[in-house]
Amino acid sequence: MITGRYPGLRLRRNRKADWIRRLVEESSLSCNDLILPIFLIDGKNKIQSIKTMPGVFRYSIDNLGKIVDKAISLKIPMVALFPNTRISAKDKFGTEALNEDNLVCRATRYIKKKYKNQIGIMCDAALDPYTSHGHDGVIKSKYVVNDKTVEILTKQALLQAQAGCDVIAPSDMMDGRVGRIRKVLDKNGYELVQILSYAVKYASNFYGPFRDAVGSKGLLKSDKKNYQMDFRNSNEALREVSLDIKEGADIVMVKPGMPYLDVIKLVKDNFKIPVFAYQVSGEYSLLKKGIEQGLINKNAILESLISFKRAGANAIITYFADQISKDLKI
Repeated sequence: MITGRYPGLRLRRNRKADWIRRLVEESSLSCNDLILPIFLIDGKNKIQSIKTMPGVFRYSIDNLGKIVDKAISLKIPMVALFPNTRISAKDKFGTEALNEDNLVCRATRYIKKKYKNQIGIMCDAALDPYTSHGHDGVIKSKYVVNDKTVEILTKQALLQAQAGCDVIAPSDMMDGRVGRIRKVLDKNGYELVQILSYAVKYASNFYGPFRDAVGSKGLLKSDKKNYQMDFRNSNEALREVSLDIKEGADIVMVKPGMPYLDVIKLVKDNFKIPVFAYQVSGEYSLLKKGIEQGLINKNAILESLISFKRAGANAIITYFADQISKDLKI
């Protein structure tokens, strides 16, 4: 609580110059706070632009070193891998997710072989990049069924760990999947592989460009409201986080980011666990387009990322990671 009163107390004194503003700043951002998402594509010698996400690209595995080298040089601690699976490999069960030679597994092995532990690798345990209908699980009577989906996700997570993934990130919002994944990882000798749970993932309107990037946008014919959270709810987020912590989550995620800063703070204040935020594709593209069209200043990027730190996020998955890191102090 502020004590004192004007004119004896002048709060502007601590804003009078850059040096004092830096000394009293309450939140800061460094490269250590950032995770870089990377989109993967089949083929050779491909670096493919994504129209809905200016400045973001899909990489064939033989070109993956170019973006990973950049991330390492910028001191970004971890990359997150997302596949654009070819249509011919998709089916209603997401079978390609269990192929040990799918894009994510091959990319993971490539990074581990070339870079060892210079950078962390995060892999989503999710079926939406692999299903012909674009949903995150198996559909029965127009409903994404929970337990059958969890069976597949558990097998997928084990394959990713075997390929060398450091952090398994279940992003599906099925009940009980964290506990099942933790159990199978431990049973197979992967006790040190972490689980970053998308514990609080909302049925949001901000995911469109991502679905375009992974090739599921045109396939999705219905919403995901029967498994992702209602954006009107915040108490429900605490229940989701509590369940995932009890099942073995090492870190929890709130997704999307900026529209849910209140939820990030709520989770952090209640659980004191590492909390990551995902500045999703829609947030990125809106900011990027606004900057390109001169509607907002490019410093809005830093402002948006600092807002996550101020809310309590330990780290941020952001498509701006490689673009802004060169301007940050390590």
